[in-house]
Amino acid sequence: MSRVKRGNNKLLRRKKILSLAKGFFGTKSTNYRTAKEAVERSLSFAYRDRRTKKRDFRKLWTVRINAAVREYGMSYSVFINALDKSQITLNRKVLANLAVDEPEVFRTIVDKAKATV
Repeated sequence: MSRVKRGNNKLLRRKKILSLAKGFFGTKSTNYRTAKEAVERSLSFAYRDRRTKKRDFRKLWTVRINAAVREYGMSYSVFINALDKSQITLNRKVLANLAVDEPEVFRTIVDKAKATV
């Protein structure tokens, strides 16, 4: 049987996993087997949560817009519909930032939306 020369592949693979596990608690950062399990788990959570982050922020923006619009006697759905009718094309992220940081600008947008309703 011929000899297989594979260099440092095994060492490099382990080193990569252990470097990804840096900062983990206990043996999860030093023991290869437990580090590998912890890294696989954390990478799957990271993959999943990169997608759920988008949903969570959209929910947050919706709640903020709804709270800000209710002060002016409108509901969220009526406000969004009025924006569409008045052809104001601002996304929810911008609307939420305006509602929190620039209330007077948001007030003018609400007034323009109310005018079309």
